[in-house]
Amino acid sequence: MIVFVSGGARSGKSGVAERLARECRQARGGALYYLATATVSDAEMAARIARHRRDRGDQWLTRQAPLALGSALDDIEPGSSVLLDCLTIWAGRALFEARYDNTAGLAQLESLLAAARAWPLDLVVVSNDVNEDVPPQDAMTWRYLAFLQRLHRVLAQEADRVIEVVAGVAIDWSDERTLKKEARR
Repeated sequence: MIVFVSGGARSGKSGVAERLARECRQARGGALYYLATATVSDAEMAARIARHRRDRGDQWLTRQAPLALGSALDDIEPGSSVLLDCLTIWAGRALFEARYDNTAGLAQLESLLAAARAWPLDLVVVSNDVNEDVPPQDAMTWRYLAFLQRLHRVLAQEADRVIEVVAGVAIDWSDERTLKKEARR
């Protein structure tokens, strides 16, 4: 199963995603993995990473996935539950540090999703919804937003469940998506 969890900054989406990954693990068994896209870049990020690790507890096996999403699942045992947190950070790094174009970045995401289906395992992907803020004034930010939203559309289309977190409340859009797909037939 693939689950996409989105929401604004500090909305509670990581907590919701962690709970979903734990529920998947209880249903399937297997190990519980955390694929971290963030790296320590300053004191604030170090504190955030430490807080997330403390809040998650020690049952999680952490793997770094700062860029290579396509191969991020290579050493994860089948039947596991995996939480990727977060696509927003990965997209910025892919676009600006690795200089991926939209096609290469999209291919990385599609490779991750295909691997999750093939293993099989449960994959929960977290990302920020940053498109509802004040429109940016510069071309680079527009480029980033367009790339991230393209990734979100692909992920939402592929996911079995799409969940939006608003003020700590999880809204499951999966039933709405199913109704729209059936209406188009």
